[in-house]
Amino acid sequence: MHVGVDEAGKGPVIGSMFAAAVLADPAELPEGIKDSKQLSQDRREELAQAIREAAVAVAVTEIPVERIDDPEENMNELTVSAQAEAASQIISEGDTGYLDAGDTNAVRFEKRVEAAVSEDVDLRAEHKADETYPIVGAASIIAKVAREAHVNALAAQYGEIGSGYPSDESTRQFLRKYVDQYGTLPPCARRSWQTSKDILAAQDQLSLTEF
Repeated sequence: MHVGVDEAGKGPVIGSMFAAAVLADPAELPEGIKDSKQLSQDRREELAQAIREAAVAVAVTEIPVERIDDPEENMNELTVSAQAEAASQIISEGDTGYLDAGDTNAVRFEKRVEAAVSEDVDLRAEHKADETYPIVGAASIIAKVAREAHVNALAAQYGEIGSGYPSDESTRQFLRKYVDQYGTLPPCARRSWQTSKDILAAQDQLSLTEF
């Protein structure tokens, strides 16, 4: 058995980050697994269901906005924590795990996750591991589907919010309108992100001009 671990939602200005771990015999995984970003949303959801049926165990960890914005945390540390927390739920001593490296230094990342995992395991981190190892691709799909379900729930609460990424005009427009109406960012926004800071600064400047 192998364990694959990956995360989704590191870069958005809205919503949580998710990490997923999948414990399975890679030969039992469904065909067509690849980096989740290369698949349509419908295909990701189909594969996520098939992965859950084929896997021995699946675990998902959520890193909420409040934790992301904590000044005592940083995204590198949170990525290590997210992957370690997901892996620790299903991994056993002696298991072999493959990680999608969340650091420019893949070896450093794997050592940090190994140190944070609850069991004595052998982990290997590589960049683009979700393209190389189907077990990591499976984790990538599970994490991405969890993130998309989270965004859909936020959209049901707030209305159109786009993808949540800073490059998405729909997301920026949602944040601007919310700040214009309420004078502050919505609870789902990452206040520490530069996009959020810029939108608040623009609102402050507008208020000064109107005054």
